Amino acid sequence: MTNGQIERFNATMDAKIAALSNEKRTNWDDQLPFVTFNYNTSIHTTTGQIPFELMHGRSPILPFDQQQPLITLSQDPEHRLKLNQYLSTLTEQAKIKILEQQEKYKQRYDQHRSNPTHTIGELVLIKILNMRNKFDVRYEGPFRITQKLSTKTFIVQHVKIPTLMKQVTSDIMMSITQRRNIKSK
Repeated sequence: MTNGQIERFNATMDAKIAALSNEKRTNWDDQLPFVTFNYNTSIHTTTGQIPFELMHGRSPILPFDQQQPLITLSQDPEHRLKLNQYLSTLTEQAKIKILEQQEKYKQRYDQHRSNPTHTIGELVLIKILNMRNKFDVRYEGPFRITQKLSTKTFIVQHVKIPTLMKQVTSDIMMSITQRRNIKSK
């Protein structure tokens, strides 16, 4: 399993780099400054903030923004204190928004998830993760759970090939039950 946020970031960056790169994708590294500037000056859904503003305490000045022809800079002895307070406020708002988004993601994730419990000795099938096409076998086994490492991690042993053992997580395990031979009278 991987970190979903990192995967999402990589997908975003890859798409932006591909859009700006040449056909052979040989100049992708020349595009990085533009892509990262674009990423850091856009409002992020999770935080509701612009990363540039969170870092520098001001909105970014973009090339197409209207500039005043004359700029006057004034000295403010309280500037550092005001900037720190503003950055603290932005950070707190971002933290609150992140927690709200995490709760939404968790609710969406949990909505259709069961919380199976597995015990030592139970028979399970293990999902095959590297399927090539839709007609491939989806599960292998049966395996017997031989050891419980944590609430979601187990060691399983193949029933017919005892030398085949795997460490797996419960998200790729499917419980099965043994048939009982019923003798007719």
